[in-house]
Amino acid sequence: MGSTASKGLQLARQKMRDAGVDEVAIDTFAHYHRLLEHGETGMIPEASIEPVDMPSLDGVEVDEATALEALRHTAVIKLNGGLGTSMGMDRAKSLLCVRRGLSFLDVICRQVLHLREAHDATLPLIFMNSFRTSADTLAAVARYESLPVEGLPLEFLQNKEPKLLLKGLVPVSYPKDPDLEWCPPGHGDLYTALRGTGLLDLLIERGYRHVFVSNSDNLGATPDPQVAGWFAASGAPFAIEAVRRTPSDRKGGHFARRKADGRLVLRETAQTPDADTEALADLDRHRYCSTNNLWFDLAAMKRTLDERQGILGLPLIRNVKNVDPADPKTPEVVQIETAMGAAIEVFEGAQLIEVGRDRFVPVKTTNDLLVLRSDVYDLGQDFVLDQAADELPYVDLDPAHYKLVGECDKRFPQGAPSLRKASRFTVHGDWTFCRDIEVIGEVELEARSAQRVDAATVLSGRTEA
Repeated sequence: MGSTASKGLQLARQKMRDAGVDEVAIDTFAHYHRLLEHGETGMIPEASIEPVDMPSLDGVEVDEATALEALRHTAVIKLNGGLGTSMGMDRAKSLLCVRRGLSFLDVICRQVLHLREAHDATLPLIFMNSFRTSADTLAAVARYESLPVEGLPLEFLQNKEPKLLLKGLVPVSYPKDPDLEWCPPGHGDLYTALRGTGLLDLLIERGYRHVFVSNSDNLGATPDPQVAGWFAASGAPFAIEAVRRTPSDRKGGHFARRKADGRLVLRETAQTPDADTEALADLDRHRYCSTNNLWFDLAAMKRTLDERQGILGLPLIRNVKNVDPADPKTPEVVQIETAMGAAIEVFEGAQLIEVGRDRFVPVKTTNDLLVLRSDVYDLGQDFVLDQAADELPYVDLDPAHYKLVGECDKRFPQGAPSLRKASRFTVHGDWTFCRDIEVIGEVELEARSAQRVDAATVLSGRTEA
């Protein structure tokens, strides 16, 4: 190992200490830095894995007593560190309005409060925030006075780590905007942060047995008693909810089984060699992707982390970006990341279960946001999303005009059109939509200059202007 590589690690450790980063997180970062120095890429070749099958939640019988007992010993963690920068936001993405003046955070809090009341469960809700989302989030949920559970925090913070120059793996310096010298370590940091903040021990001490984790931008991810009951009855230390992949998931990660030891693995796109991209996209071969809704047994997690000196040893994801992602002329850096779902390979006896697409409604783009704001979903008294359309429409809005939330909102001033009977909605050019518009079947709009769709218009087929 060359001296420059070790120097890079020394500098990174010092930088993290100076910033007050937790020692567990520094040791974890050091583990991955050494892997990088040794040329580890984190790649999972197709030849090393085979497709995987799994039971479906539909076919699982869970008696009510088991479900309720499980729910009463479950804590809920929402990953809430994201800013929605790809949609032009500079605060917590979960503050985005979803409907009727309610944000993601409002819906999440109301889902949990409803379940508490309906099932007489404590069901603590805890946010994993980043240093950028903490204040906004706590201010937004303060109106729910009964939300905090005595003796437990409402949040814990994810760690941060230095971005490393591609050449030499030393921490990058960017005086123009020192914030950009740092990045989050991917959501695999969940386990490091749980241990480092003492929350893992605290939850066990308070009598909780299981944790349900999901992304705050996925409103389908409720701590459902049936899934909680299935997980408790399975005796598994760790489980992930999976869904069938659709054409829109072609480029995303998937589950597989490693031939070498029979363990379940989660292969992300960034871990797929170029030669295997065709296999990655083969929906008949690799049929399931992750919802990022996962369940784990607190005692098993503590035991495994203790055995491994706090380092779970998740597979490395080596992410090469520019130090300023918005400026391709800035230096190339490596961001060391891990995925929380990859912990499935760490636990002997980990399980997968296929769930309906209603438990996986992620919002990554304004296309997803428009569907969520439309009448494709009903929001019931329990604040759970019910799919009201026979099929989910495919929405493709022109990124030149709709990519950023602010620009998109301007063009739908009266809210989303009705998409319940739509199968495909494609918009090219700059269109503004008035109220009570209905989209039926396959609709394509094409415009060379700014256009308006009048109120109460029914759109079908192709329109050019």
